[in-house]
Amino acid sequence: MKSLQILLCGLAICVASSAVAQAKVKLEKKGTTVTITVDGEAFSVFNFGEELPKPFMSPVRGPGGTVLTREIFTDRTKGDHPHHKGIWVAVDQINKIEFWGEKGKIVNREVKLDVAEGDAAQMTVVNDWQGEDGKAVVTETTIIKIGSNRLFSYDITFRAAGTEPVEFGDTKEGLFGFRMVDSMRENEGGKVVNAEGDEGTKLCWGQASAWIDYTGTVEGKTFGVALFDHPLNFRASRYHVRNYGLFSINPFGEKSYTGGKRPAQFEYLLPGATMRLRYGLLIHSGDTKSANVEGVYQSYLKSGG
Repeated sequence: MKSLQILLCGLAICVASSAVAQAKVKLEKKGTTVTITVDGEAFSVFNFGEELPKPFMSPVRGPGGTVLTREIFTDRTKGDHPHHKGIWVAVDQINKIEFWGEKGKIVNREVKLDVAEGDAAQMTVVNDWQGEDGKAVVTETTIIKIGSNRLFSYDITFRAAGTEPVEFGDTKEGLFGFRMVDSMRENEGGKVVNAEGDEGTKLCWGQASAWIDYTGTVEGKTFGVALFDHPLNFRASRYHVRNYGLFSINPFGEKSYTGGKRPAQFEYLLPGATMRLRYGLLIHSGDTKSANVEGVYQSYLKSGG
């Protein structure tokens, strides 16, 4: 009897330890926001109200709760590029409409919590990218997974919405972006490195790479943001990584990113056809090595992206 009690006690301790060790992500939808927490700690908020020019994640916090995204504003006297909002998906030159610059509107149609709590949690977002006439040019369906390691996985599918082909032009202004707080940016002492070991925005801008990590200091602590490309995308994407804190990845700028060394490669969607793109965005503390960015990238690939 005593042995059985010891065995049951041991099992209870193992179960409790396992529960403690397994961090959970929780999604809570209320109104036009989805609040995201990791083990009860605030991580991010997905904003999708109709009054917004596009949906976006903001704020985004590092481990411990430090905000890593620049504040949202519309007054241009407060800073450059007010259309850089947290984490977002947008690109210019879809049928010559500048969605990145918010001259076209991206309107949310639906947000569904597929897995409201777990590791990873998951939601599906459906957005209509509208022209001046208010009609959708493309419909975007994005599956967003959020892991307890603070990895966002975006699985984006564009579908031509009308009866005419859709043209994706050559532009550096896209597609999956992050705007960081000023103290993290390179011209404030931040560091940029890609998977090949190239360092600095001058070497990494416009280049294709499996990943780039951008680290800097916030409130005396080191944090980083890493963007991951997926090898099954239709083309290797290039990075729009700037010393002033813009950081994005984009497959649509072959001519723009190479200074004309490569020809523009427009992409077209026939009515009803689709285009799929997958990217990851990792929020971490510490530098590139201590955060094991390469290891997380490999895990991202093994998980299917």
